[in-house]
Amino acid sequence: MLWRMENQSFKHLLDQLGGEIKVLRLAAGLSQEGLALAAEVDRTYVSQLERGVANPSLIILHRLSKVLGRELKIVFLE
Repeated sequence: MLWRMENQSFKHLLDQLGGEIKVLRLAAGLSQEGLALAAEVDRTYVSQLERGVANPSLIILHRLSKVLGRELKIVFLE
């Protein structure tokens, strides 16, 4: 039962992250392909991230944050 709650919570985080990536991408006037090229990832991976179905590594998040002009912050909330 605990693993199900953890999975739901993690899926929620992926959905939030994907939504934020999409908002920032659109605000920057980039297509998925444009973001992918600049961050050196596949366009389908950007789509997966935005839909919350991919779990990005820290290096991918770093690349995306640089392209999108945002600082990557790692925070553990209490």
